[in-house]
Amino acid sequence: MLFQWMKNRRRRKLAGEPFPPEWLKIVQSNCRHFATLDLGERGRLLRDIRWFVAEKSIEVSVGLVLTDEMRVTVAAHASLLGLGFPDPPFDRLQSVILQPEVYVGTKIVRDKSGLELHSQDARIGETSRNGPVLLSWKDVVRQCRDEPDGRNVILHEFAHLLDMVDGDVDGIPPMDSEEEFRTWKDVTRNEYRRLVNQSQLGRRTLLDQYGATSEVEFFAVASETFFEQPFEMKVLHPRLYDVLKSFYKQDPAQRWGVV
Repeated sequence: MLFQWMKNRRRRKLAGEPFPPEWLKIVQSNCRHFATLDLGERGRLLRDIRWFVAEKSIEVSVGLVLTDEMRVTVAAHASLLGLGFPDPPFDRLQSVILQPEVYVGTKIVRDKSGLELHSQDARIGETSRNGPVLLSWKDVVRQCRDEPDGRNVILHEFAHLLDMVDGDVDGIPPMDSEEEFRTWKDVTRNEYRRLVNQSQLGRRTLLDQYGATSEVEFFAVASETFFEQPFEMKVLHPRLYDVLKSFYKQDPAQRWGVV
């Protein structure tokens, strides 16, 4: 109770302070979505960035020196993901760790006999329930500044956190109603199978084919595309766009002037 009171008090204080001009330049440079928001959404996003930076531990690995650009860029995209919800959805997250570039992580798979199989693979990001979130800073910069190609590792990893809110990591984030849940399952599972089939046939797809790995990865990949290439998704995957629009309570295609 006392902790919540102190947090609310700190948040009110931060919300009443001017947003740092140097931070605003970072948001404008590294978050292309900011220019598409209306005044109310911009105000909410800047407020949530302040809260995120104040409440989360953002750290760097060897080879990096922590800067405001790093903290604000991560906070801006995490806050964008939660912009349609009543409150920022990442309260449980404690830390974000930035790696200089692609790094090697350990993948653990348990077979039917219970034997654990360990393998090493290259990664640009990963997360676990309540964090930490690991991100390759080199890839963050490239994806946030270059022309959008549907990829954004910050959006991807924080989408995984949304999936984990209800305790099940299954590609189905918490839904508002049973009807929304049924629609979500119907649409996303059909779209997932479609991506798997196209991937197996070697066809080009709008959605990154990493989403064919599992329904968990499909949700994260679809979330990236929803924000980064909303027009293309609305045209090529209209039902998937609609369920993501309903979940995130945002319409990025409309923001970009696409009816």
